[in-house]
Amino acid sequence: MPYSEQNGWRQVTVEDMTEALHDDQDSRLFIEQIGPLEKRGEPRAGRLLLAHGAGAGQDSSFMRTLVDCLVENGVQTLTLEFSYMQRMRCENRRRPPPGIERLVDEMIEWCGILSQRNLPGLWLGGKSMGGRVASLVATRQEVVGLILCGYPFHPPGKPEKTRLAHWPQIACPALVLQGTRDPFGTRDEVEDYALDDNVHVTFIEDGDHDWKPRKASGLTQRELIGQGAADIATFMAASR
Repeated sequence: MPYSEQNGWRQVTVEDMTEALHDDQDSRLFIEQIGPLEKRGEPRAGRLLLAHGAGAGQDSSFMRTLVDCLVENGVQTLTLEFSYMQRMRCENRRRPPPGIERLVDEMIEWCGILSQRNLPGLWLGGKSMGGRVASLVATRQEVVGLILCGYPFHPPGKPEKTRLAHWPQIACPALVLQGTRDPFGTRDEVEDYALDDNVHVTFIEDGDHDWKPRKASGLTQRELIGQGAADIATFMAASR
């Protein structure tokens, strides 16, 4: 079982979450029938519920590095794992994600558990597909703000099939961090979109979809992720 106590996960109920969320300690929590949640850091700049991309879970190299850098910059991270990814781990085989609406419902359920009195407001965000899910949640309910890392503006090679139809319904502050070479939306493409004033875009110089730069740039992926995390913390703190 990938979420066992032997692997560092604590089995809890929804009712247990209030105490766990107010605890200052980092924790790996698993709620039966809902899933795992890893809490790290202190919310000096804010709290961020962060969802993974389509092909890799919360333990991917990108997600782990991003969480490390966010925590260093004062963002408390709450990383979830969608049910299809949990099933992939249990079966030890890959499977595609379900329809996006099912993932939206799962994130909304987590929002209900994590949005509590006496805690800072909950920001939503994610990597690629996870960010798309968060943006759709923001059209269904009130959200403090969005952090979208490598937003999939369109499928690679199909720039005409944009995923922006719901964006006019997003009323909260939103920060998009996009690699300038991202095949899901390059800098030239994104700069041509008519985005509302509440949406701010920061370009990750020479980064691809995972913010990996070319060797000739003299940059490293960790440097770019660190810069992105600092921008996220600044944006969240300024939007309080």
